[in-house]
Order: sequence, then structure tokens, then C-alpha cells
Amino acid sequence: MTFIRTTPPRPVDVTAVLPQLAPLARPATRLHPRPGAPTPHDSSIGGPLLWPADEPWPHCDAEHEGGGQSLAVVRVEQSVRARVAAHPDGTPGVHDHTPQERAVLENIDWDAERPDGPVPMLPVAQLYVRDVPVLRPPGQADLLQVLWCPLDHPETYMPRTAVFWRSAASVTDILTSPPEPFDVEVEEYVPEPCVLAPEQITEYPNSLELGEELREQLGDWSRWEAADAGLDSSWAPYPDYPESFYHSNLSIAPGWKAGGWPQWGYTDPAPRQCPDCDTAMEPLLSIDTFEWDNATRSWIPDEDRAAESSDDARHRDMWRPTGVQIGSGYRQQLYVCPEAPEHPHIELMQ
Repeated sequence: MTFIRTTPPRPVDVTAVLPQLAPLARPATRLHPRPGAPTPHDSSIGGPLLWPADEPWPHCDAEHEGGGQSLAVVRVEQSVRARVAAHPDGTPGVHDHTPQERAVLENIDWDAERPDGPVPMLPVAQLYVRDVPVLRPPGQADLLQVLWCPLDHPETYMPRTAVFWRSAASVTDILTSPPEPFDVEVEEYVPEPCVLAPEQITEYPNSLELGEELREQLGDWSRWEAADAGLDSSWAPYPDYPESFYHSNLSIAPGWKAGGWPQWGYTDPAPRQCPDCDTAMEPLLSIDTFEWDNATRSWIPDEDRAAESSDDARHRDMWRPTGVQIGSGYRQQLYVCPEAPEHPHIELMQ
């Protein structure tokens, strides 16, 4: 069964206020992950990959000190959360472990040490080009697969990622039981299996990437008033902070997405050059802690608004459907070379 998520129209046509932004528009795909049961033939977050049975599974060969969470325990708790979310608040027994879950927990060797050697990676995202047309794969590829090592890496303070492009039609024998890591740094490095409702939108640059003159115009609220932007009293705080209005509501969508413009704020914009050919790299995937926050509520999909404002406990974590957390609540941005997507990617925290 498919589902749809629809971003509400932006409160203002920003190009009517600042026509100079029109040439800077970029397409992006909001992925709208929601907990579910994806298959290898679906675009997904944290779901099973269409991985060839005869191809080695990716491992991370960096030095690791070991994680703090048993992956088996995390999987059981994910199963419990999914069951609770599927039943009304107060339904008896949904919090209890099933016989299968109890068996998993009883069979854990709590004294076992993590095996030496490279660590198997975990699936993070699988995106078919048919669902995410902003992707620009190399050659005949039509499938993007992203995995990561669920242990911290001191040089980045976030999981280390691996990116693979492939042709889905070439995979005839699927690996059904890939290796998994013994433990993970934190449960937030194990994405909840999510199905997707990809939606194509248009984005504009973060204000930090605009020239000084355009930023000055952006910060002049009289321009917004002169353009008859139609802002009612609900936007009353913004005349004192027009750049914040643009940042929160008009430029870059929050949440998991492909393509579009990168978000900045944790650091200022920095050059992202391909390590192989020095070409300026472009955003590939944004792995976000939150689908929205209090500053970006205008981006909440129409179909989620009633549930998001309800008191039903099942909807408590709608803004974090994947359960992933990057740093203290940031996003992990992957960049790819537009001239040769098979070149090594780079990653930044923002």
C-alpha cells in the first residue's frame, strides 16, 4: 500500500519578493520516511537492501573502541515500539515482549566481547531513481544504497558512510541474511525500518550562501510588504527577523531528503570539492534527526497535521520517524561529484 505526504504551499512566493532567487531554484525530493515493513524492492530507510548474494557485504575497517548497545536488544525494542505505535494508547499487552522477542533476549551472551576485525555496516537508505528522480546515477545504474558503520569515529563524531550505485535488474539472487555488527554506539545509529512517500519540491539557498547585497534585501521587511506578500498576523514576529522567516519557511525543507540545497548553521558554508577531480560537489542525501521542529512547522505535511497535534501517544514521535540522531540533533549531509558520481563522496555534519 502506498501513502502520500504533501508539503503545504509556502506562505510566500519568495521569487516575487526577490526575483534574483529564481535562477537559484533547485529540485529536491523530500523522502517522508514513516515506520513500516519495506522489502528489498522498495525505496526505504533502514530497510533490507537489494544486495547481490555473491557480492561482499561492506565492512568498516577503522579502529573502534566498541559500542555501548547490543544490536539484538535494539532490534527487539524497535519491534516493541512498532507494535505500540500500531495500537491505541492503553491497549493491554502491547508493551510485553512476544515469545520470539523473549527468546532473542534470553539467548544474548552478555559477557561476550565484540569480535576483532572490520565491523559489518548497517543499511541506512535505499533509493530507486523511479521514486527519487533528482538522483543522477552513473551509467545504467538506477538504485542508490547507503550504509554506515554504527560506531562513532572521532574524526567526524558521526557514523562513517558507504555509497553504492547499481542496476536493480542486474540483481537476480538477493542476499537475504547479511552480516550485522555485534554492537552499536547508540540505538540512534540503527534506523527504524521506514517506507517512503517521496515528494518533489523546490528549494532556494540558505541565506549564508547568498551575496551581501541579496542578504541585505532579504533582511529588509519593507520589501516583503511592498511585494504584497499577504502575510497575516500569524507571522507577526518576523518583521524583526525577516532572514529567519526565509530560513525557516521558504528556503530549505527539513527532514530526510535527496538533492536540493544544503543546510548550514552548525558551520558556515565551506567549499566541497571532489577528492578525485576537484569538481564542486553537490548534495546527495540529507540524513536528518528531525522531520520538523518548532521553527519549521510550516513544512509539516498536510496529511500529518491532525495527528501531530493530537494527544494520542502513538503520534508522539512523528517528528523523528527513523529514530536516528546525528550529534546533538543535527543532520549528516552526503555530497557526490556531479561529473562522476562513482567518485568518493564526502560527508558533513550540519
